[in-house]
Amino acid sequence: MKDSDKKDWDIIDEDLYEEIDPEEMYELVQEERQKLKEKEQKETEESKKRPFLKWAIWSIAIAMFIQVIAVLPQTFSIPAFEFIKTSAQLMQDQTVQDYRKAVVVIEGENNKGTGFSISENGYILTNYHVIEDQLKITVAFKEEGLFNGEVVDVYPEIDLALLQVEADNLPYLSLANKSATPPIEDVYCIGNPLRFNGIANKGGDLIGMTQLTSWDQPVYMLDAPSIPR
Repeated sequence: MKDSDKKDWDIIDEDLYEEIDPEEMYELVQEERQKLKEKEQKETEESKKRPFLKWAIWSIAIAMFIQVIAVLPQTFSIPAFEFIKTSAQLMQDQTVQDYRKAVVVIEGENNKGTGFSISENGYILTNYHVIEDQLKITVAFKEEGLFNGEVVDVYPEIDLALLQVEADNLPYLSLANKSATPPIEDVYCIGNPLRFNGIANKGGDLIGMTQLTSWDQPVYMLDAPSIPR
């Protein structure tokens, strides 16, 4: 080997095997120990955070579950289940399905109720208390959609109001031309009880005519189950 080649190898050897004095070695060891200590501390903190995070998630989930359970009795009481069951059975009848198309949801700024269409050109009957003091009224048909409702006339004495929407060819229920005489075979109630829409129920018995103190015309008295919104 030439002297120049040996000299080059000596330089490489010096780079690879550079001597480190004891103080530098101590500092390097201490530096590595500190890095290892910081790594272990970080892992310990993360392991402590995980149980807390799991605990927080479970706490939120339990709280939400309790809220749902608290609301369920208000919406899904035993009578409500019976209403839904009866409605599903009645909806097998095509006549009831046709009646249901004319039943509407009426909503104001802070009130909501049920009404039904009595003509194809947009006349709606509802309760007076549903639209009382409401500046804006929305009428919702199941298939035809939403319309703005205008108050045509009100009869607070019998809790009745007549509305109109601007539309044609709407589904409607025909009013009887004369008073019916009990017994009547089938009486249906279709409305929007609780948080449900278009619920049908068997209406019970038509008892007969009665006279109100605040109204000069006789009215029907009906024995029927009812669940308010």
